[in-house]
Amino acid sequence: MADYSYVRISSLDQNEDRQMLAMYELGIPANCIFTDKQSGKDFRRPAWQSLTNKLEQGDLLYLHSIDRLGRNYEEILNWWRILTKEKGVDIVVLDMPLLNTRQDKDLLGTLIADLVLSLLSYVAHNERIAIRSRQAEGIAAAKVRGVRFGRPITKPPDDFVTLIEQWENGEMTVDSILKQTGLKTSTFYRRLREHRHMESKKITVESAMTRQLDI
Repeated sequence: MADYSYVRISSLDQNEDRQMLAMYELGIPANCIFTDKQSGKDFRRPAWQSLTNKLEQGDLLYLHSIDRLGRNYEEILNWWRILTKEKGVDIVVLDMPLLNTRQDKDLLGTLIADLVLSLLSYVAHNERIAIRSRQAEGIAAAKVRGVRFGRPITKPPDDFVTLIEQWENGEMTVDSILKQTGLKTSTFYRRLREHRHMESKKITVESAMTRQLDI
């Protein structure tokens, strides 16, 4: 029997110190602390897979919070069942003392723990859905107000068409245009493609109008 812990942060720029400190205070050795620094989008995570393969009956797994088990209600319940029922592993959730399978191992204690888990998992799952919904509503409202998301669009200078003509006539180089306008190479060619596309559409429209007049 051995004590393990699992620490997960959702992206590389987050800090796991709070979770790690809690595990060290429990006396869990560093080689028994498994850490993933990846998105919770799925459970194809090396540390989690290594840990679950290593866990055996009678082992004890510490988690800082219940959402370390999964990304949604169903996944949390599934991993709880696999670990506690199939593998015979005890689980302690530090921020929810009621989720401690070492205590009250009789039928009533197990039932209470399972009910608490189901309730907390359901609440956590719905809260994540609500957060995503609020974020989507906020983004939609911001777009209505004219707020732009992502990188700012670099507009070409007012004399961009003239500069293109000079470049096409061999009077200017791309480097000189970039230096004069402050555009990046990729931006210059993207604006060039847009300009040519617009010119092509303009020519098409003018040709159509000419044909109609001829008729």
